[in-house]
Amino acid sequence: MGVTMMKIGYPPDGMDFHSLGQSGLKVPPMAFGSWLNLLGAHSDSPQDLVEASLEAGVNFFDTADVYDFGRAEEALGQALAPHPRHLVVVATKAYFPMSDNANDRGLSRKHLKEGLDRSLQRLKMDYVDLFQCHRYDEETPLSETVQTMGELIRVGKTHYWGTSMWSASQLQQACTLCDELGVPRPVSEQARLSLLCREVDAEVLPQAQQLGMGFLWWSPLAQGILSGKYHHGQAPPAESRAASKGRFGTFLDDALASAEVHQRVSALREVAAEAGCSTATLSLAWCLHHAPHSSVLIGATSKVQLAENLAALELPWSSDLAAAVERAMAGPSLGF
Repeated sequence: MGVTMMKIGYPPDGMDFHSLGQSGLKVPPMAFGSWLNLLGAHSDSPQDLVEASLEAGVNFFDTADVYDFGRAEEALGQALAPHPRHLVVVATKAYFPMSDNANDRGLSRKHLKEGLDRSLQRLKMDYVDLFQCHRYDEETPLSETVQTMGELIRVGKTHYWGTSMWSASQLQQACTLCDELGVPRPVSEQARLSLLCREVDAEVLPQAQQLGMGFLWWSPLAQGILSGKYHHGQAPPAESRAASKGRFGTFLDDALASAEVHQRVSALREVAAEAGCSTATLSLAWCLHHAPHSSVLIGATSKVQLAENLAALELPWSSDLAAAVERAMAGPSLGF
């Protein structure tokens, strides 16, 4: 039996597992995401990164069918294969087109059932713990989506379901329908949150909390901007996302073209230096303390980055440090 296999059932002292929303599912305050970090030429393999995550007590893994059209799910499934299934929490998602076929997308009963079956094949698992609607589907009746999630839970292909990037009113409608149809409510909303993007605070956060939902925060480093590796007037590092202009959408390009963004990040560097940590660690620590019953998705591409991310769990947090961060980042949410 491998060392890691023994460790993952016994998280390190101080790892504060919590319920995801009002469900009975216990998750760590950080989850290992797999949008970009399990594929490509990285210094550490997917297996190494997953092993390091498990050794640190982070046994929650998030992926999606659309991440490199299934290859991320395959890589994650292979990396987790040596470990007891019941000791890890695995989440995936469906919504985005997986082919040119009109039915191979959205939140219809057909696509959700067939899509989850394909995800399970790629993951080499019989079930996922959390199946998430990657976006809201305007073309499918919400009742069809809700009923399908109830069916998938009843047959044991997922234990819970959740949403991602849904509005406050959409979450309320879904929960109302769940109650009317006798279907378990969604337990979580996966939303974008960082010190630069706080649009969720206005409506979605209070509504989801009122409904008893937990949160998974994605892009907590604003696609790497809050890592501190970008500097105003300097070319981005050769291996960074920004070096591939336009590849990851317009957010990164627009943000790096903003003098205000660079000004805020520069101020944040000073706060981090005084706290004795990196800007990435400080930014993640802020997310960790933003709302209860939530987990921050980290996307490390190396064990060095993973260690820097995990350091946020140990950073002493105080009202003074929180106030210093707020002063450095003062201004409206920059949701480009």
